[in-house]
Formats: sequence, structure tokens, C-alpha cells
Amino acid sequence: MPLEWKISHPERMVEAAASGHVCLQDIESYLDDVMVSGALPYRKLFDTSQASSALGDDDMMMLGARMNAYTELGPIGPLAIVAPSTTLRQQARLFAVLAPVDRPLKIFKTAEAARKWLAAQSSGAAAQPATM
Repeated sequence: MPLEWKISHPERMVEAAASGHVCLQDIESYLDDVMVSGALPYRKLFDTSQASSALGDDDMMMLGARMNAYTELGPIGPLAIVAPSTTLRQQARLFAVLAPVDRPLKIFKTAEAARKWLAAQSSGAAAQPATM
């Protein structure tokens, strides 16, 4: 499976890892599960370090629209995106622009740095500027 995730309600944390080719439907399934599970306000780690491809511009626009719709449902928790390659970092930046959700979002080259930053965030925290 190109995208696997786990939701920890006790830790109020969602961890997702992409591998190989990830398509829009994979990410939509992930987002649907996060929403249905009541985990939108949780801290989220989205690791693309094993992904081999990036989504197209149309797919990114669809994700941005979906995220904007989720803001009507309540607070959305902090997001740390692990994107070690230049292409994936550019895509993560595009996502941040297309989905300007009121929440902390930061892009990292390593999962270790992302986890450290997320540990300092509280789920449902006030927004902070995205650092890229």
C-alpha cells in the first residue's frame, strides 16, 4: 500500500508514511479516515521520504479545496511534512499555499526533526507561520 497511517487517540497523534507512487485517491482515503476518526485536531506527521513521485497540479488543487472544506468542521492540528527531496519539498510548499488552514505547518528533511517539532506542539494549537 502506497500510504499507511495510524491514529493514536491517547497521544492525539496521526502518523502517515508514503512509499512508492502515491495518488490522490490514497491521500483522500487517509484524509477521510482522519476525519471520520475525529482526529482532525490531532498532531500529524506525514512522511514522504519513501515516496517516488509527486502529485500533479490538478491533484494538489483538489487537496487544497478539500482541506479548506475541513476548516468548517473545527480546528485542525499541527502538521509536520517530511520531504527530503527538492521535488517533494516544492510540492509540500505548494500544499501549504493551496491549503492555508489555520494551524502550524512545517516542512522537514528528516523524520527526527519533524517528531521533535511536533512534540512541542499541542493538538488544536493556535496557528504559527509555516517555515519552509
